[in-house]
Amino acid sequence: MKLLLLEDDVAFAGVLARQLTRKGFEVEHIDQLDALLPTCQRWQPDAVVLDMNLGSESSLPMITQVRAALPNSKIILVTGYASIATTVTAIKSGADDYLPKPIELSSLLAVLGLMNDQLCLDNLPNPAQTLTSPERIEWEYIQRVLQENQGNVSATARQLNMHRRTLQRKLVKKPVNS
Repeated sequence: MKLLLLEDDVAFAGVLARQLTRKGFEVEHIDQLDALLPTCQRWQPDAVVLDMNLGSESSLPMITQVRAALPNSKIILVTGYASIATTVTAIKSGADDYLPKPIELSSLLAVLGLMNDQLCLDNLPNPAQTLTSPERIEWEYIQRVLQENQGNVSATARQLNMHRRTLQRKLVKKPVNS
């Protein structure tokens, strides 16, 4: 099975590509959004794993074009900034699935529908444990906006339409990933 991996984190992509290769995949890794469509058309992969955020670019708008170029391929969007809005947009655009980072190899294989003899269903995480809570999503979004404002709490609070003290209380409470 041929898998195209669009990921700008070269170290993460290298680890994931090695793991997938050991499982019998042919993996091609690209780290630039502009190489996505030409590589899809040239290589015709069976599955495409797209990192949503590539620096200042997003692969989300490209899902429709990838789906048109590869109507029978699985398209999976992965992101460290999971949200309900982007999940809905990805699925409506033609993605088959959406995984929050960090992704486990077993989760990716399950999404690809490739559970084989080497993997046991007992080793898969419980879906109830892998869902991201709304509190976690909110906290990650606040962190992203805070980072965009170079750590300026007042500017972040204004952008989020939130009182500064409320934002400070939310920043102190890091929710568990559940």
